[in-house]
Amino acid sequence: MPHEATPRLTQITGPHDVAPALRQELVDCWIAVTNAGGAAGFPFPPVGQDDVAPVMDGLLGRLDPGRSRLLVARVGGVLAGWVVLKRDPHRLVGHWGTIHHLQTHPAFRGRGIGSALVHELRRIARDELGLEQLRLAARGGEGLEEFYGRLGWRETGRWPGALRFAPHDTRDEVLMILDPL
Repeated sequence: MPHEATPRLTQITGPHDVAPALRQELVDCWIAVTNAGGAAGFPFPPVGQDDVAPVMDGLLGRLDPGRSRLLVARVGGVLAGWVVLKRDPHRLVGHWGTIHHLQTHPAFRGRGIGSALVHELRRIARDELGLEQLRLAARGGEGLEEFYGRLGWRETGRWPGALRFAPHDTRDEVLMILDPL
C-alpha cells in the first residue's frame, strides 16, 4: 500500500453523496476489518458481502447533515478507514453524539488513521454540530480503552459480561466519553 504520512479525510452528510464505488470500498473495508478480528460491529467472523452490504446500505441511508455523518480516510487514493458520528435531535440529549464503527483497514493499521479520524470527528462534532460531548461503547478485551484513552476519552462505566462470543469468552462492554470537546 502507498505510505504517505497524512490521510485525506472526507466528510459525507447524505446518502446521495456516496457513489457506488465508495459504497463497495466501505463494504470491503468492513469485511477485511471484521475478518481480521476487528471490533467493528460484526462479532462473529467470517463475514462476506451478503452479511455486510445490507447493513452498510442501512447506515448510508440514514446519513443526514444534522443527525448522522460518515468520515472516510484515504491514503494514496485508497480507502484506509472510516467512522460514523450520530446524534439524536431530541433536545434532552441533543448536546451529545455517539461514534460508531471506527475502523482502519488492516493494511493501514499502526499509521495513525484511527487517531486522525477521531480527531477530525471531534472537530466536526464541536464546530459543525455544536455538540458538547461524544460517547461510545467499545468491546472489552481488545485494548480499545487504551487507544481511546490516549485520545482524551475516559471510561464512565461497564456492562460486565455483556458480550458473549463463545461459552468461555464473555467480555465487558466499555462505556466511554470525550468531554469537553
